[in-house]
Amino acid sequence: MLSKRAIAIARSRAFCASNRSQTSLSKLWNVAGTQLTRTQFHTSRLLQAETVKVPQMAESISEGTLRSWSKKVGDTVEADEEVATIETDKIDVTVNAPISGTIIETLANEEDTVVVGQDLFKIEAGAASSKTSESPKELPPSSKQEDSEEPVDQQVDKSAPPPPQPSGVDKQGGGIPSDGPKEAKKELKEDAKASAKKEETPAAPSKAPGNRNETRVKMSRMRLRIAERLKESQNAAASLTTFNEIDMSALMDLRKKYKDEVLKEHDVKLGFMSAFARACTLALQELPAVNASIEGDEIVYRDFVDLSVAVATPKGLVTPVVRNAESLGFLQIEKEIAALGKKARDGKLSLEDMTGGTFTISNGGVFGSLFGTPIINLPQAAVLGMHTIKERPVVVNGQIVIRPIMIVALTYDHRLLDGRDAVTFLVKVKEYIEDPRKMLLAPF
Repeated sequence: MLSKRAIAIARSRAFCASNRSQTSLSKLWNVAGTQLTRTQFHTSRLLQAETVKVPQMAESISEGTLRSWSKKVGDTVEADEEVATIETDKIDVTVNAPISGTIIETLANEEDTVVVGQDLFKIEAGAASSKTSESPKELPPSSKQEDSEEPVDQQVDKSAPPPPQPSGVDKQGGGIPSDGPKEAKKELKEDAKASAKKEETPAAPSKAPGNRNETRVKMSRMRLRIAERLKESQNAAASLTTFNEIDMSALMDLRKKYKDEVLKEHDVKLGFMSAFARACTLALQELPAVNASIEGDEIVYRDFVDLSVAVATPKGLVTPVVRNAESLGFLQIEKEIAALGKKARDGKLSLEDMTGGTFTISNGGVFGSLFGTPIINLPQAAVLGMHTIKERPVVVNGQIVIRPIMIVALTYDHRLLDGRDAVTFLVKVKEYIEDPRKMLLAPF
């Protein structure tokens, strides 16, 4: 038979054990609940985030170089807004945001080689929020006292009457006027600021005489591709160049007479390129061999003209194509060339804009070139080079006169074209330019 004291001790121990078990269970539930909450939050974030991959660029392009990030981690973007630029050996490809949201992670660095289908960055869906600037917090009273110009022990009660100020000049002691200390203090401050500014501005390093530094820059993919194509043309084609002179008087008079009217009515500048494009198109239709190409052991003749127009960009020379130039007039050709030139300078040319040309025109004259032998843009058969216009003395009807003269060059593939065809083509272009009215009488 247990005593009352033993029964009380047993009950007390049982009660404590029960409390301990309930406390442990409560802690376990709290921990589990926290983990569950965290897991649910993490899972929802993962579900909201979308991984954007390197897009398909073209059938013949499988990789490129990540040139630059337009956005960084933490930036908000709208749908279809540019995030990154990938440079390939032919074109620049922009990667846009598929949805509005926030960039939460980038998965590649600039100058990295990326392939089609590779993960590029992660974006979390959500409306793009405008950034708000934080207003500066007010300093505590102690900080305000520390920022005061005078020490705390020198600050006086503003309600007390100010001490008497001396007036005039002390002749015996060579004193200064009553406002002298303030002006002196102001001058000292300005001098201190000026000296501090001089110390902060570093002196420009002087270039040592005989400096022989070198800078190495990695070639871009586009420049490597240009070098490869030019060398391929040099090795494959039997290139030959023929020259001629063109009197630009008639075309310059035509342009001078109508350029303002064309700009006002059609919002396009009337230049020389459209006239040369039209003249070449007519000559190509009269001499289809110049518009042909060699494929294997066959010659491909075309009844259409796709003109490649060489455009200089900061990254190199590109040749966007004016499609079906044979069906376009002066102004239509001029508009097409202007639009393609703008796209080229902005780096927005697509692969379709640059493929499939049948004949190329290159205008080195805009840079002051006087003579030049352009390189054939394979698989084309010929390329026309335009040069700068110079006033020269020429003989017209037995008289020496001054005329604006342009030297033009035609480089052609001698495997496909004989000298007669090449020279005849260039002469026809000369005739059309020297008398533009003949273009209206052409049968094509």
